[in-house]
This record gives sequence, structure tokens and C-alpha cells, in this order.
Amino acid sequence: MKTLFKLSGQKILVTGASGFLGSHLCRSLCMNGTEVHAISRNSSTDDKSSLHWWQGDLADFGTARKLLAAIQPEVIFHLTSHGWGAPGLEHVLPTLHSDLIATVNVLTAATELKIRRLVLTASLEEPQSNNPEITPSSPYAAAKWACGAYARMFHHLYQTPVILVRIFMTYGPGQAPGKLIPYVILSLLKNQVPKLSTGERPIDWIYVDDVIRGLLAAAEASDLDGRTIDLGSGTLVSIRDIVLRLVQLVKAPVEPLFGALPPRPSEMVRAADTSNAYAKLGWKPMTLLDEGLELTVNWYRAQLDTKR
Repeated sequence: MKTLFKLSGQKILVTGASGFLGSHLCRSLCMNGTEVHAISRNSSTDDKSSLHWWQGDLADFGTARKLLAAIQPEVIFHLTSHGWGAPGLEHVLPTLHSDLIATVNVLTAATELKIRRLVLTASLEEPQSNNPEITPSSPYAAAKWACGAYARMFHHLYQTPVILVRIFMTYGPGQAPGKLIPYVILSLLKNQVPKLSTGERPIDWIYVDDVIRGLLAAAEASDLDGRTIDLGSGTLVSIRDIVLRLVQLVKAPVEPLFGALPPRPSEMVRAADTSNAYAKLGWKPMTLLDEGLELTVNWYRAQLDTKR
């Protein structure tokens, strides 16, 4: 029977707090009576009295150590990431700094402070270890793969209480417009033709609210240090299928243009192990795909309506 470490009443730090997952997580934590501290590279303000903003670049170790020493968190959710999985050369250095170096700095500073729990986000894009000559498909995949190796090393050598949560393709309200689902929705709502690749890649899609529940569950599980837990639906649905569902929901007079963009090479096809997440965390996704897509479409439609 798993033991729980309750977050209620704890001092929580969220890195990458102004991003998609970070903003959703901060809202959830603030509603549950925790003292939430948020780090972002850019200055930010928030009207929640229980959310304390700090500004700094965690890719600088001096900054990371100083911030963590000042905050003295008991639990850290480390979500800072460059966040783009494209293979372009321009993503090499941003992912190195924002993903790998920032993660190693947080692991080091958190280990020095002897915090109670550190939750790191892994990615479905990471190469799977059954290949004897592992070759990541993008700078982002390489950085996240290396982050996982460092996290497991820190747990093995220094007993760092770190849990890795592999998050599959998350979508929902508030995601950056350049991401696939917001891009398609906003294009359709504006009667513009979305330009896409073939759309044949099958992906495991997961609604953001379910991911947040999984992150919280992982933080409370005290017997999973050094382990990786998948957060996904366990089902693969192609990009083309998702786009066509969005077309039906929006009812736009335009059709998406598949094949207008080249496919990315060596893209990962991987479904989440939901049975392990349920066994270890008692977690399973609650939001059906069509329900989540409709909620997302309605949110972006409302955003556009307020700007008119």
C-alpha cells in the first residue's frame, strides 16, 4: 500500500510557472491552501495572494542556488523547458540551457537543501532505451533524455527524492498559439486554412486537467523516488484524426491542407503505460478526447470573442 506525502500546508515551488502546465498547476495549488512560489525567466504578476513570484534564469547555477535558498521549498515541481520538439539547429542551445542545464542546477541545489520531493517532467519524445545505439530525434528529445539520466543518477548517488513524470501530448485552454491544437483551432475560427504535414503520426493525447491531477499525485507518492511514471491516455490517435475532429467542432467553411509541411524525421510513436500510473498513483485520465477538444475549442472561441 502506497504512502502519501500530503501537499496541503507545504511550501511549494513551481519553475516555469508562466508556461502552459505551470500556470495550470499554480492555479490548482493555490486553490488547495498551499504556499506557492513561482519562478519565471520573465517578470510576472498575479492577483492570487498565495502565489509568490520570483524572477530568474535557472540555467545560471548561482541564480538557481540563491532562489532555492531564499524560498526554502519543501516540494519542487520543475517544469522549466524550451518546449519545442522541432529538429532545427536553432533549438539546440535553447534546449541545452532551458532543459538540461537548468534541470541539473535544480537537482544540485535541491539536493543541497534536502527538500522533501522533487517532481521532474519527462517527455514522450525521449528515445526508448531498448535501442543499443540511442539516437534522439530532436534537440528537445536529447535534452529530456539526458535530464532523466541525471535525475536517476542523483537519486542513486545522493538519495535525491526525485520522481520523473513522463507527460504525453498535453492540450487544453491556454496553450501557446504555435502548438498544433491551438494553431488549428485559431486558424479555423478565423476562417484560415491550417497548413499541416501528412498528419499520419499517431500520438497519445491527454487533457491538461488530467495531467495536473497526475503531477499532484506524483508529488504525494513517497515510495517512487528515482522512478518514472507515464501520464497519458494509453491510446494513440493520429494528428489527422484530431484535426478532422476539430473541423467538425468548429464548423468552419475551410478545410485543413495536409501535406503542406514536411514531416519531422524519426518522430516517436509511444503510448503511455496507464496501468502503472493507476497501480502506483491511483491515477487515470478522466477527460474523454472529444470532451477535452470541445472544452479547448470553446475556450479559444471565447478568447477571440472578447477581442472583437
